Amino acid sequence: MKVLVADDSSLFRRVLTEALKTFPGIETIDQAPNGRLALAKVEKIQPDLLTLDMEMPEMDGLAVLDALKRFPNPPVVIVVSALTKKGGHLTIKAMQHGAFDFITKPATSNFDESFATLLGELAPRLKSLSVRFNVRGILRRQQRTSADPNAGPSAAPAPGDARSQAPAAPSPHAKPPPDQAASRSSDRAPERTSDRTAGPAPSRPARLAAPEMLLIGVSTGGPNALDRLIPALPATLGVPVFIVQHMPPLFTKSLAEHLALKSALKVCEAAHDTIAEAGTVYIAPGGHHMQLAHGANGQPLIQITDEEPENHCRPSVDYLFRSAANQFPGRAMAVILTGMGNDGTQGLRLLKRHGCFVIAQDEATCVVYGMPKIAVEAGVVDRVLPLDAIAEGVVAAIKGRHS
Repeated sequence: MKVLVADDSSLFRRVLTEALKTFPGIETIDQAPNGRLALAKVEKIQPDLLTLDMEMPEMDGLAVLDALKRFPNPPVVIVVSALTKKGGHLTIKAMQHGAFDFITKPATSNFDESFATLLGELAPRLKSLSVRFNVRGILRRQQRTSADPNAGPSAAPAPGDARSQAPAAPSPHAKPPPDQAASRSSDRAPERTSDRTAGPAPSRPARLAAPEMLLIGVSTGGPNALDRLIPALPATLGVPVFIVQHMPPLFTKSLAEHLALKSALKVCEAAHDTIAEAGTVYIAPGGHHMQLAHGANGQPLIQITDEEPENHCRPSVDYLFRSAANQFPGRAMAVILTGMGNDGTQGLRLLKRHGCFVIAQDEATCVVYGMPKIAVEAGVVDRVLPLDAIAEGVVAAIKGRHS
């Protein structure tokens, strides 16, 4: 895999380059100190992956993302963002402009600590990308075989076709860092396989009363998925919506502000001891868990906690789902969206014991088919839908029309 590191900090370019070198399968690493030079190098070396700083001289990250749309085969982009309010705002915009995912710059100038943090951030993302590149490589070889009648089924990839080669796990001596408070993903990134053929079939939808709340869990690819799902929900939905999106502090507030501008529902970052209201979307604050308890008149009471990360994540989808299952059995429905790892499946098991209706995003529309895949294979999903059909499925379930 060929990688280009674009960042105006020479120190950070060096730390990130050294971290990338520990992953087998990384063939070429080049650097660019600004956006204009980054574009020139993209055209010259055609990297598979571009790590992109959002705040650079001459041309910033958003301008680079827009310019990459002109390229016939642009690289996958992982945004590198500062852990600030402005960084969160720019990252949400970057996701809309086509970035695959993001990592945050380590909050330390110590080389070793920054190196360890970046290893932990990069490992699951490179593992997920390796699956994507392997699939691309297989498709390319099949296309070449179809075009060349003399080519056998075992035709080798063209020399230098790095997108057909997967970077393996980090070298044994490179140990990941301890769980970070705002860690956004599990270290388990399952391979992409069809939910129609892998594992047990989804369970039959439960025939219960209409749900009184909607729970959503999402990770990698989540900002764009939510950008399409939440605005599609009607103002007449009639229930509160609770979302766990794996993000660090400050970023979730930017996400909530962005969605609020586009949605018929009210959208906000969740606050401690808030009584949840129908027609409002509550996003768990980055770096903190969100759980539900009983408030006045039995209404859901939002509680924000700093308990230990679960599945290497805080906020954790399992944490929210478990609280709803324990405190409001049989009164919720859940949606599991794009994301790497398995966060959410254990919580769904508990919700299903009380007949919770569950929708999973399908593989074709996921950025990473990890969290939905694990849930489908566990048999805790009732319907698998493309992203743009989920809002309709949610409304039907809440109105008691799911089948």
